[in-house]
Amino acid sequence: MQVAGKVKLPQGKKVAVNIGVDFDAHSVWMGAFGLFTPAYMARGEFGAEVGGPRLLKLFDKYGIKATFFIPGHTVDTFPHAAKAVVEHGHEVGHHGYAHENVSKLSAEEEEKVMVMGLESLDRIGVKPRGYRSPAWDYSPNTLDLIEKYGFKYDSSLMANDLHPYRPRRVEPRTDGPSVYGEPSHIVEFPVTWYLDDFPTQELILGSGGGLTDHEVFFRRCRDIFDYAVANEEGACYCLTVHPQTIGRAHMITGLERLIKHFLENGAWITTLGEMYDNYYED
Repeated sequence: MQVAGKVKLPQGKKVAVNIGVDFDAHSVWMGAFGLFTPAYMARGEFGAEVGGPRLLKLFDKYGIKATFFIPGHTVDTFPHAAKAVVEHGHEVGHHGYAHENVSKLSAEEEEKVMVMGLESLDRIGVKPRGYRSPAWDYSPNTLDLIEKYGFKYDSSLMANDLHPYRPRRVEPRTDGPSVYGEPSHIVEFPVTWYLDDFPTQELILGSGGGLTDHEVFFRRCRDIFDYAVANEEGACYCLTVHPQTIGRAHMITGLERLIKHFLENGAWITTLGEMYDNYYED
């Protein structure tokens, strides 16, 4: 069975909320979509040069600390933007090098990417405790690497929605039941596409997606949070945003309204590292 836990909350708080910022810049277009044209690079540049500063300003306004997952490529291409995140006191986690889909890499290729990302983060003085896979997927080797390189927590998987848990290796089978291994010592803070700004808001020509009503996204975010407040003790709520998406004028105003709703209704907005330090199992 799944081993799930809870987050110990400060007195008077009802839900632990993390705003996870995937600071992908150029890398998401190259690694996830194979797009290298100047138009897509400009959208990544917007995230680093415009959206990122707007987001840092908003977090400062409300005294919020977020967790930024920064690919090594972003650190190396926009070092001033990555350093600004650190200077503002936010947590930084590992997010690959060039937003590679690790499920398509060999064991050797995946470890090389892991090391490259660590080396880039080290150049801005970061030794990350947390990992987030760039495509929110694992290879058969990913959990082994997360354990090998000393990470404390992961935030890439979806086997729960409002509670941290310990991920297990799984051998999927079609000729019988899938086989699970033992729970890892790694703590998983689950993500979900429902709480991710990118899929519904970023137009990718030919994909048929993007540019939907942004208020639908924010309403869904509120509904999930409100459910957690009313029904889940010690819950964690992991929102995922991208500077090139959430940093647009209409989106960042929606995010500010969402933050106000969180704060007015019992949210403890904190880093995933802080949630890890307050994780417990009954």
